[in-house]
Amino acid sequence: MTSLPLISVDPDARGRRPSMPPRHLADLDLSGRQALVTELGEPAFRAKQVSNHYFGRLVRDPERMTDLPAATRERLAGELLPTLLTPVRELACDDGATRKALWRLHDGSLVESVLMGYPDRVTVCISSQAGCGMACPFCATGQAGLTRNLSTAEIVDQAVYLAGVAASGAVAGSPPRLSHVVFMGMGEPLANYSRVVAAIRRLVAPAPEGLGLSQRHITVSTVGLVPAIRRLASEDLSVTLALSLHAPDDELRDELVPVNQRWKVSEVLDAAWDYAATTGRRVSIEYAMIKDVNDQPWRADLLGRLLAGKLAHVNLIPLNPTPGSRWDASPKPVEREFVRRLRDAGVSTTVRDTRGREIDGACGQLAAAGDTDGDSRAATA
Repeated sequence: MTSLPLISVDPDARGRRPSMPPRHLADLDLSGRQALVTELGEPAFRAKQVSNHYFGRLVRDPERMTDLPAATRERLAGELLPTLLTPVRELACDDGATRKALWRLHDGSLVESVLMGYPDRVTVCISSQAGCGMACPFCATGQAGLTRNLSTAEIVDQAVYLAGVAASGAVAGSPPRLSHVVFMGMGEPLANYSRVVAAIRRLVAPAPEGLGLSQRHITVSTVGLVPAIRRLASEDLSVTLALSLHAPDDELRDELVPVNQRWKVSEVLDAAWDYAATTGRRVSIEYAMIKDVNDQPWRADLLGRLLAGKLAHVNLIPLNPTPGSRWDASPKPVEREFVRRLRDAGVSTTVRDTRGREIDGACGQLAAAGDTDGDSRAATA
């Protein structure tokens, strides 16, 4: 594991009450940015110029925006590109191919995101909330509770910043361009619905309006907020839906995913199948393998019956350790038997690569905890 340099931050940020950040160009579509620039007394085309720097060139330093008049660079950048994320610390492992960033927001809230480089792609896992209110007991983020929703721009800025890291060539052995974004960081994306959908539209719109990613390379994870899943299906987006199921039966899922007490397994799966039918996109079923909790052969068989013949793929996730947890990952022989039973039922199944575990950057480990002496750390609690 490599610890990258600590960057000092405003010590007065601690103790501020949670609040939304200042307006940023990523909060607005291009016409909204043009209207704002016009209000500032500048020609509307300046919005396109600044947007192209941010989304197209991944530049936010006004001194590098040389196509703007020197007299207006600082003012335009200040109004359109206020600082949203202040890096606190980055940790790296896998020879630098996995990098976790801890950010401090303007109100002192902390969030994390993770960059993962592969030979054929670069993926970032971004947060949609500071903390999470879903209270899943095996997840460090859920146990931390919810601080607040992130703004559209705070969500997008994570991807833009890490796209810049990839473009710098810092991720050896990977393409120098961000290609995939997964909403699997801190928070329940569909509990911050309008801002997450707006962020997706920024990520997929071509520059200068957005980052120009493929809709099919965006994945939105949810614990199963049924009305929001159905609403997402109507958005004319082709993003992948990832459903954090973790148990095929209501008795256990009520405990592992408390929102199941509101929407039961059958209701959640019905919404997922409607999403698949509307979008043509295969649903990813996320299933954390927890020793002696949800890994019994009969649960594999039940899951196989629920998913057989459906447009779905199962992602089995070896439970990642979190401090103080009473649960552990399933033994490998148990995991292999679970996979075998699902595949025998005709269900496409893989076991997720647990990238970032040693820097607490793997699934379920993000908690954005910092210490109290000014040397904040990207460690989970």
